[in-house]
Amino acid sequence: MVEQNNFVSALRHASGTAALAASGALAIGGALAIGGALVGYGMLEAQKFGLRHETLKVLPRGYGDIKVLHLSDIHMVPGQEAKTRWLRSLADLEPDFVINTGDNLSHQKGVPALIKALEPLMAFPGAFVPGSNCYYAPKLKNPFKYLAPSTGTPSPASRDKLPFEEMHRAFGSAGWINMSNRAHSTVLNGLRLDLSGVDDPHLDLDHFAGWPRGSSSSNQAPHVRIALTHAPYQRVLDQFTEAQADVIFAGHTHGGQVCIPGYGALVSNCDLPTWRARGLTDWDYNGNTVPLNVSAGIGTSRFAPIRFACPPEAVLVTLAARG
Repeated sequence: MVEQNNFVSALRHASGTAALAASGALAIGGALAIGGALVGYGMLEAQKFGLRHETLKVLPRGYGDIKVLHLSDIHMVPGQEAKTRWLRSLADLEPDFVINTGDNLSHQKGVPALIKALEPLMAFPGAFVPGSNCYYAPKLKNPFKYLAPSTGTPSPASRDKLPFEEMHRAFGSAGWINMSNRAHSTVLNGLRLDLSGVDDPHLDLDHFAGWPRGSSSSNQAPHVRIALTHAPYQRVLDQFTEAQADVIFAGHTHGGQVCIPGYGALVSNCDLPTWRARGLTDWDYNGNTVPLNVSAGIGTSRFAPIRFACPPEAVLVTLAARG
């Protein structure tokens, strides 16, 4: 009888253990299924390219609208045909000016694909500044590090260099202006555009060059001041704002890339407040206020090709006359 009781007890214990194991396996399987579904959705959302429209009344009175197409963070990889087709289709907007705020590449062989994608847009006047992923290829890394506060300049020592010179030559041959730590004036629709841009602040390469000669607040010639940066670090935004820019264009943040619906971005990958990681806001500094347009970007690192509650975008900003 004792042996029979021991057998029954052992059988019950084994059954309980098996049930727990089965329950654990189901939980793990369920978690993996949910995780796989989220990743799958994130990869789909990364292909849902869209266009955001904004209007800013920053032009002198009496001047017609200027359509500025803002591109950022393309992160081109060979074979991205859907992205290529969509970028080429943006030429149908017939922008007056194209602004590219960097991080154009995500692969060492990405330049030909990038130029193919941008070729129709390079028929329009434009200007650009580089980002770190114009100079250096992205690396596979722990994704949770991205959620930590930005610690400043990443070390490029162990990163593969990208053929940015080839890309910049192609841009320059098309007439796009390299605004890396430069100031430059151009005329568009009879209005002088005063441009000022910086090299990537994320690599501590930025140096504000001021505005072109003759572009002072006391100058009576009609003009509009446009500032460009890849990463919207506060020190750079403060410089542009104190110098009385009319509008600032930036990228880098990917809009947070993985966001919480109803809350927004968890990170901006710089010292910009997360609620400013995407969209048009006003930047205030030292008594001046300047519109700041931060693009959520078009691509992602090839090692993290997902987005969640933050679809890719280009931005068509219509600069209109002040009332």
